[in-house]
This record gives sequence, structure tokens and C-alpha cells, in this order.
Amino acid sequence: MKLDTATIEITAQQKHNHDRNCSQDEHDHEGHEHPLKMKELLRIGFVGVAILVVWFRVYEPFAKFSVIGVAATLIGGWPIYQEAIESLRERKMTMELSMTIALLAALTIGEFMTSLVIVFFVLIAEVLEGLTVGRGRKAIKELLTFLPDRAFIAAKGITKEIHASELNIGDIVIVKPGTRIPVDGLVISGNSYVEQATITGESIPIEKMKGSMVFAGTMNQSGALEIKTSVVGENTAYGKIIQTVERAEKLRAPIQKTADRLAGYLVYFGIFSAILTYLVTRDIPATISVIIVMGACGVAVGTPLAILGAIGLAARRGSIVKGGIHLETLGRLDMVVLDKTGTLTLGNPEVVSITPLDDASEIEILMAAATAEVFSEHPLAKAIVKKAADYGVTVQKPDHFNYLPGKGIICSIQGAEILAGNRSLIIERSIPIERLAKAAEHLSEVVIARDRKVLGSIQIADILRLEATEAVSRMREMGLRVALLTGDQSSIANAVAKQLGVDEVASELLPEQKLTWIKSRIEAGKRVAMVGDGVNDTPALMQASVGIAMGSGTDVARESTDVILLGNDLLKFVETLKIAKRCHGIIMANFTGTILVDGIGIILAATGFLNPIIAALIHVCSELLFILNSARLLPAISKK
Repeated sequence: MKLDTATIEITAQQKHNHDRNCSQDEHDHEGHEHPLKMKELLRIGFVGVAILVVWFRVYEPFAKFSVIGVAATLIGGWPIYQEAIESLRERKMTMELSMTIALLAALTIGEFMTSLVIVFFVLIAEVLEGLTVGRGRKAIKELLTFLPDRAFIAAKGITKEIHASELNIGDIVIVKPGTRIPVDGLVISGNSYVEQATITGESIPIEKMKGSMVFAGTMNQSGALEIKTSVVGENTAYGKIIQTVERAEKLRAPIQKTADRLAGYLVYFGIFSAILTYLVTRDIPATISVIIVMGACGVAVGTPLAILGAIGLAARRGSIVKGGIHLETLGRLDMVVLDKTGTLTLGNPEVVSITPLDDASEIEILMAAATAEVFSEHPLAKAIVKKAADYGVTVQKPDHFNYLPGKGIICSIQGAEILAGNRSLIIERSIPIERLAKAAEHLSEVVIARDRKVLGSIQIADILRLEATEAVSRMREMGLRVALLTGDQSSIANAVAKQLGVDEVASELLPEQKLTWIKSRIEAGKRVAMVGDGVNDTPALMQASVGIAMGSGTDVARESTDVILLGNDLLKFVETLKIAKRCHGIIMANFTGTILVDGIGIILAATGFLNPIIAALIHVCSELLFILNSARLLPAISKK
């Protein structure tokens, strides 16, 4: 009774190769996908007939021996014995091994009906378990349905249909309205609206025209598009999402290992209890009942099933969790730390005012600032360069460029040194700044100096995401402490923190200071999640108990984190937290329930209140109850 997550692994390319051969082995494929096989039904039917034969004494050539009872027990219970033999080879005590001991003991004392009923119950449980786990596997594999199998390409003036696995970089793909896009690429002709929530999380279709980037797995809604292929197969943005989910299912969470250990302990305890029962009572049926009633499969199978379901459900809701270990940590968090720019704000700040000092002009300040910021990827830098373009300022490239994280930029052009950064940078260079008026609290300020003279400052405003306040509120309602960490000035940070209602705020932090701040909380025994989007967030994201990257963040941030949000909606992160907490609650309920049922069952069996058949019924029912409890997390399978 094992959840074999290895069977889940399937890449986009594997899917294509498999589909290519579908016409040759369609029947085998269907049999593989459906967890209920004919041989299982035949085995259950055989055991069922044997029960009727033994019950009505249809065939008994020997007075105290039932040939059909022994044969049906041995043949029908073969899957149990197979796993028991494997357990012996691995020197592990498992439920299958203990059940085998109980069945052989029942046959030895002539309890043929008991052994048959036990096998019958266990076989039915195996089938129901397979159906439940199969649903979990199908829910994950269903992600692949967003990648189309066929594609139309234009070559030498002719349009032909090919299998998606035959696409190459540089091919011109024609995508008709109402079909999914098979590649990542650039639109070279056509105009349409594309629903790309599977990649970016955007709920509203985005207009695509010549020069627009499109992604595999997204839905073309209105017009036809001609796309020049840049990435195919498993290397597309959606293909990487699938690979990430597949890898996540293979990473065993600590709680899953705990579940396996608990299952082993329960089996040992059951065997010990059975031996003690026999030594005290000399009652063989009671001893067999003790072995049969204990059931740890609900924990051993239910735990990975819950994790599987939670990872799949989170992927459906817009979060890619890279492993069960991260899901478990999310379910037990104490604190969430949020970066500001690009995480809580839109990351698209705009210049709202320019404050010259002395005889400097706005154009002169913009020209110097844009020269310093032209190579920077920081949102404030982009706002300055954009403003300079709006003013028609020609931006010159600096001869030398040096970026100081958390402070600003020092560059030179034609022998003149230009500084663009916060006041700390200017003060460190011993440049007088007292006469420059400070910006309002809610504005970001970039001070511009040239040749050791302050020219003035540029005030920039960023807008909070619409869902940011609600997301913070929901996290606090979940009992989490929420902190804001930013490199911005304290006045701006405090204004944003007040608007959001966070518990803590730390401002004017360099990347290494963010890392130290988070490290101190972790050393104090707190489980801390960090949400960020930029290169400067990477050290803190990696230090956190769980790092979460915004979908629009840098490649470095996404690669170094444990969870990726598809898009930039913080409410998706809140939803992921709820799923993780629900998963943890279900697993702990299974733990508690298994211990209680086994404990009470062993006591009742040892004292003679349970016969082997009732013990088997309790074992199977409790196991299925805990598995079905875990199955509540499985995402619904869509109907095609």
C-alpha cells in the first residue's frame, strides 16, 4: 500500500513521444491510466466466490481442511505477500508483513472464512486506494493538457499540420482562434487577445500584436496569430512549470518520513501486543485479531497523498511549490516578511516632481540622473530614464559605472563624476546636502550630484498593489506576524507600513542586512517566509525558511526560491498558505486518528471483544477513512 510518486513523472516531451505511439497501443494506454485493472476485479471475484463456497460448505473433501479456502487465500492475497517478501528483503516491518503473518496463522488454525474475509476486505481497500491515488496522479498530469499535441506551421508558402514534438526553434507557427499556443515565441503577424493566466496569473486576456511575446499553454481567443518559435517542449515557460511540479512530488517532506516511521512503530507495537496477548491468554483468535486490527496504512499512504493533493491544488490556484518540505514549512509558519518594491507595490514607479537646487535646471538634473541610471534595472532607475525620454533628453552612456546596493550609483562621463542615490550615499562622499529640502514621506527620493555638488533631487512614487492591504490583513488573521523589509528611507517605509497594517517594519536595509534580519529571527526559533522579486532580495530569500518569488521577479529570484507565484497577486500566496495549513491539519488528524483507532482496537482485540473478521473490517474502514480524509485536498478533475 504505497504511493508511488515515480509514476507521476512525465515531461512534455515524454507526453509527445507517448502520444505519437497512441494509435499502436491505445488499449494498453487506457489500461495504464485507469487504476482499476481487470486482474484486480477477477481476484476480488475469485475470493468472493470462495467465501460463498466455504460458507455454504459446497466443497470440503477433507473434514478439517478447505482446499478452496487455502487456494483463494494464497492466490487472492498474492499482492499482500509480494509486498511482504519485499519488506523482508529490505528488513522492514510493514503492514503487509504483519498481515501475512496473521493470514498464515488463520490458515494454520483452520480459520479459512476469517482468512478469506480479511483478503477480500484488503483487496477492496487496495482498489479504492488505487482509485483515490490515481485521481491525485491524474490531477497533476492534467497540467499537460494545456500543451497542445498538434501544431500548424508555415513553410515555403504551405501550411501543414505536424506533431508538437517535431517543432523546432525558428519555425513559423500559425495559431487559430480558440486554440492553445504550442510554443514560446514572438508574434510576427496578426492581432488577438490571449488568456495567459497559466503563466503570468493575469486574469484579463492580454492583447497580442506584432512584436509581442506569447507562451506555450496559453489560449488564443480572437484572431489568428503567426508566431516565430523561440522555445519548444519542456524548455518553454509552461514546460518548466510542469517540471517543477514533478520534481516537487519526489521531494519527501520531513512529515512524510515521520509518517513512515510512525507506521513502522505501530506495526512493531502491534506485533509486540499480539505476542503479549498470546502469552497471557493463549487465545489464538484474539492474537490474530490484534495483528489484524492495527492499521498504519492510513498514515503511510494518506500523508504523501495529502502532500500530492496540496501541491497540485496550489499549482491550480497559481503557486508552484517546489517540494513537500516547503509545503510543510508553509503550513507551520510564524512570520511572513515582505519586500516593498515590486512585491507590495506595482514596481512601476513614476517621477512626480523634480526639485532643483540653486541654479540647476530640471533638464540638467534629468540628464545627469538618466546618465547614471541608464544601465540600472532598478524600478526607480527605469522611472527616471522614462521621464528623461518624455522630456526628449538624450541619454548618454557613462564611461564608468558602479552600483552600490542599497545606496545608489556612482559613474563618470567625460571626466565628470555623477552620483545618483539616497542621502546616505551623498553624505558618505562628504558632499554638502543640508540645503536640499526633504521629500514627502510617501515619496522615494533620488539625490543627484555632479562634481561634488548637489544639483537637486527627483521624487518618485510607487503605487501599492490593489490586493496588498487585504493580503496582509488575511495573513494576520491566520495568526502570522507580518514584517516589511525595504531599502527605502524610513519615512517611506513607515508610511507604507501604516497603510498596510504590518506588525514590523525595517527600512534603509542593504541586502546583507535583510539577510541578517531574517537570520536572527530563524535563530530565535521562528519559521520565516520571505516574499520578494529582485536580485537584491536573493540572499534573504535563500536564508528564509521558505523563499517566495513573485512571478514578475528576476530569473535569479525565481530560481533561488522554494515557491513561485504565477503572476503578482499576493492573494495567491495567501491561498497557498491556507492550502498548506489545511494539508498539515489533515495529516495531523490522520496521525491522531490512527493512534487512537489502533490503541482502542488492540485493547478490544486482546480482551476478546473483537473477532478476526470484525478486526479486519475496522482495519480496512479506518484506513480508507484516513485516505479519503487526505483526498479532500485533491483538485477536481475537469471533464473533457
